[in-house]
Amino acid sequence: MKSVIYKYWKFIGVFVVFSTITLYLFYTALKPAKMLPIYNPADVNPELVDSTVQYISKYHTIADFSFVNQNGKTITQKDYEGKIYVADFFFTTCGSICPKMTTNLADIQKATLNNPKVMLLSHTVFPETDSVPVLKTYALKHGVIDSKWNLVTGDKKEIYTMARKSYLAVKLGKPSELYDMVHTENFVLVDSKKRVRGFYDGTNKEEMKKLIEDINFLSKE
Repeated sequence: MKSVIYKYWKFIGVFVVFSTITLYLFYTALKPAKMLPIYNPADVNPELVDSTVQYISKYHTIADFSFVNQNGKTITQKDYEGKIYVADFFFTTCGSICPKMTTNLADIQKATLNNPKVMLLSHTVFPETDSVPVLKTYALKHGVIDSKWNLVTGDKKEIYTMARKSYLAVKLGKPSELYDMVHTENFVLVDSKKRVRGFYDGTNKEEMKKLIEDINFLSKE
C-alpha cells in the first residue's frame, strides 16, 4: 500500500491542490457579494417618517437644503455633492446620548480623515439656542475639522422637514408643539447619489465599526 502511495504521490498531490483550488473558486463564485440596501420611506419605522412620504417605496433621495454652520457659512447640498456622508441630529446641551454620539462621530472623522469622499453633517434640533457661536464653541471642544464636519443650524421647520422627510431618522415630540422633535441615536449613511444606505446606533462602538466598513465599501463602489 505504501509503495502505491509513494509511486503516485505526485499525482495525488496535484489532485488535492487542483481540488482545493476548484472548491475555492466555486465558493467565491457562489458567495453573495456584499451589498448595502437603498432605503426608502416605506422601508423605515413609520415613527421616524413624516406621514406625507411614508408611502414612497423607491427613488428616495435627500432633498436640497440650506443651513448655516459653526463658522457662519451657508452649507447647501452642493457642499456635499458627490460625497458620501454621515448625518445626525443633536443639540449642544444634551446630556444623555449626545456626548457618546459626538465622540463616536469624532472617531468616524478620524477614521475617514484621509478619504476626501467622506464628510459629516450634524443638525441641531434646538436652533433657537444653538446659535453659530454656540456651535463653534462645541466644535472646538470636540475637535471638529471644519473641512470635514459641519454642525448646522437654521429654521426649525426646515430642519424638521429634512429630519423626517429626507433622513427618516427623527421622532415626533409633543403633538401640541409644532415642529417639535425628539432626536434619536441614529447616524444616517448617505451615498454619493444622495440615497440613504444605512442607519446605525450612534452610541454603539460595534455599530461604528460596521459604519466605517460600509463607508469604505461605498468609497470603492
